[in-house]
Amino acid sequence: MHDHRATHCRLSGRISAAPSELLHREILEPQFRYEAENLLPWYLAIEKVLLLEYSRMDLIGKGDARRIGSLLNEITADGLQADPEANYSDIAFAVERYVEHRLAPAVPRWHVDRSRNDLQACAQLLFGKSQVLRAAAALATFGRSAHRLAARHLHTPMPGYTHLQSAQIITPGFYLAAVADRVLHSLERFINTYRGIDLCPLGAGAMAGQEIPWDRERMARLLGFQAANPHALSAVASRDWVVEVTAELSLLATWLGRFCTDLMTWGSSEYGLIELPDELSGISSAMPQKKNYPILERIRGKTAHLVSLHLDAVLGQRNTPYSNTVEVSKEAGAHVLTSFNTLHSTLSLFTTVLEHLRFREQRALALCEQEYLGGFSLANLLTLEEGVPWRRAQVIAGQFITAAVERDLAPRQADPDLLKAVASENGFDLARPKHLLTESFDVRRGLLRKNSSGSAHPDAVRGLLNVQAARFDELEKEWAAHAETVDAALAETDRLLRVGATEPGSADTEGADR
Repeated sequence: MHDHRATHCRLSGRISAAPSELLHREILEPQFRYEAENLLPWYLAIEKVLLLEYSRMDLIGKGDARRIGSLLNEITADGLQADPEANYSDIAFAVERYVEHRLAPAVPRWHVDRSRNDLQACAQLLFGKSQVLRAAAALATFGRSAHRLAARHLHTPMPGYTHLQSAQIITPGFYLAAVADRVLHSLERFINTYRGIDLCPLGAGAMAGQEIPWDRERMARLLGFQAANPHALSAVASRDWVVEVTAELSLLATWLGRFCTDLMTWGSSEYGLIELPDELSGISSAMPQKKNYPILERIRGKTAHLVSLHLDAVLGQRNTPYSNTVEVSKEAGAHVLTSFNTLHSTLSLFTTVLEHLRFREQRALALCEQEYLGGFSLANLLTLEEGVPWRRAQVIAGQFITAAVERDLAPRQADPDLLKAVASENGFDLARPKHLLTESFDVRRGLLRKNSSGSAHPDAVRGLLNVQAARFDELEKEWAAHAETVDAALAETDRLLRVGATEPGSADTEGADR
């Protein structure tokens, strides 16, 4: 009988030399270590599914499949080494060699009709899906923090800004409801992205399909995919999921950076609207009066990395041939984990900021009271109650505010006679100028004057938060279902394989001669 182990020293008959020390050091060993630390569980899950298929097709007996499955269960990242001679410093060959060296008698048909191309594409995609699930959980946690903080500040007046100028009266609750809104939007986009990439590459082979009748839909289900990728070439050539996912992270980073910029502005000494505890603050080495918030600078800085890492993925794939290449499969995705880790760090920091953020309510009220934030209301009332045409009302309101500021009058000191005089100069005689000013420039009345849905009115914000809470519940359930699909599929694979039923290395005559 031929001794299959006698040829274990060779992986290929096409080349006679192992990878050079340079290739091993600069390319293969770092890639091997990365995959051993991050993708190995997915490689092993795929190998188990392949065993079930070999068994279904009667190419490997069930007993041999269990023996191999038990050996696969022994493999750990620390137990595999990148060896140019033994495994070409390749994770797939390392797994194969680990099992073969411990498998007696040998199972000749194991790995027949197999390619690394779809194996690698599938492991990478399974890893990517797991990272999307992780990112969605972190994003939901951040969104819930913003949502809780919003609910505590429905009635706290603060200036809202346009063009960096004070504009209208809002509340922190109104603003933070916008943060929660963007989180929900991103979670929904992530859901659609996840559904779009949830197609299994396994069974595509090197690029053109395989020669024995693999049940690709069954393999997809056993790995937690919704379906098999319908085209063999796309399955192994495309890494669109890398670009699509990093694109979502880039968009997310863009609006995270904008919200962070507002907090940085509000935390400045000129605004003084927010405060963070000392343990989240920094100091100046030279100016003892300063309390800085470098954590916000770090958050915004990290969002820039997420944008640039997406561009790195795009450029890595641009102008490459549409086939399996290491340029696309490895180099173009070299920073995928960095992208996810950067997002996780950004969200962890930002969540902590929101959980410890204190709004300085009296300061916010004082800023509202010193600005003529009711100018829009005054123009509206001039039209609605005094019959002044809208554009003329805008002119009168603007002239009145300019005259009041020149006289150094605060809004609460607004002079009805001054308003009446300005209106008269424009050809209008006002019946109740004092009433107009009281209604327009009382801070809390100004907040309550908003009547449209989605406005800063506390009741409108409360209603919006209720809708958001329900949507958070729905999305978190959907994300949990996606995670459960993968977990249940992997458990089913082990159950069908009956891993552990036969001791590793023990002889099992069922199919052992195949």
